[in-house]
Amino acid sequence: MNDTPVVVLTALNLEYEAVREKLTSPEPYLHPRGTLFEVGTLPGGRGRVALALTGKGNQSSAVLTERAIQEFSPAALFFVGVAGALWDTPLGDVVVATHVYAYHGGTSEDDGLKARPRAWESPHGISQTAQHLARLGTWCRHAPAQQDRPHVHFGPIAAGEVVQNSRVSHEAAWIRQTYNDALAVEMEGAGIAQAGHLSGTPVAVVRGISDRADGEKATEADRAWQPVAAANAADFALELAGELVGTEEPSSMREKKDPRDTGNVTNTSNGTVGVQAGHVSGGTFHVSLPASGAAPDVVAELDSLREGLAQERSAGRIDEETYEAASEELDTASKGIEEGTPEGKKSSILALKRLWGLLGDLASLGARIAPLISAVKGTS
Repeated sequence: MNDTPVVVLTALNLEYEAVREKLTSPEPYLHPRGTLFEVGTLPGGRGRVALALTGKGNQSSAVLTERAIQEFSPAALFFVGVAGALWDTPLGDVVVATHVYAYHGGTSEDDGLKARPRAWESPHGISQTAQHLARLGTWCRHAPAQQDRPHVHFGPIAAGEVVQNSRVSHEAAWIRQTYNDALAVEMEGAGIAQAGHLSGTPVAVVRGISDRADGEKATEADRAWQPVAAANAADFALELAGELVGTEEPSSMREKKDPRDTGNVTNTSNGTVGVQAGHVSGGTFHVSLPASGAAPDVVAELDSLREGLAQERSAGRIDEETYEAASEELDTASKGIEEGTPEGKKSSILALKRLWGLLGDLASLGARIAPLISAVKGTS
């Protein structure tokens, strides 16, 4: 079982229960600041899940997302729950966000409201794995036989600050005009996505459709569909989590070895062969050769990354605020390595993930951070 957990957050107790009932042996885990998590095992024992309730809204969700990331250094973070359909997505179906729109950003001018959109894309790896699971269709094996088999849809989700329960309101018209490709609407995804972006943690937003955002919230139909939609979202999210924690690191992160490096040394000239380590049996020397892609010197690489950061600032490719924030994360990572403790290692990994979020758009620096995170994880 993979020791790195996945964090699952929900806004409502109904959503929380839909996830919790699928976990094995959930145990309370109290954060020093009072947030109560429950840590359990995924179905099939494929990994651990830390589950918590955020309450409604993007702000509280963002704060508790950051808290969960700091505490658990998760392999991924999921926000799971119900949402309203913006178009004709069937009730009970699941929507996995390809983008999250923060749709309330704008500027009010004399001739009307102008959009200032913000959007966050789903990480490529999560999106690819989710698409694969949707094609297989095995994730919904627990759906009641009398119900139609739920489907998974991929598309943008709009996240705002109000409960959207009308198709003729000003807000509904605003979404249709400005975010007309969004499949669902909710109130937490933007906060989750921003916190994940800043920390470098992969984030997935998985929603079950419980209503059509058309004035029917809090009706008998809505109360009937909410638990169904929440259960379907939980089923898909936990199946996806199991796939992610059970997947090997991509080949670019693995050590690569020259096939010619067989580890055998043959003395063909009857001369003297010196070895620094290994054991000798008869006339054959058996040695272990390091792979050509062995982990770099972490301290030296951090220093080199710091130099590259200064060069990017001098060239005007990053602003002063980003430079200062990135420098602080490098300082934190260096300090953690110097401490040489498990806590220091964890602190370094988190700092590098946040650094990745800050510098991921700069190819010259972003490409160097992922191998560095892997190298720190491999330190003892």
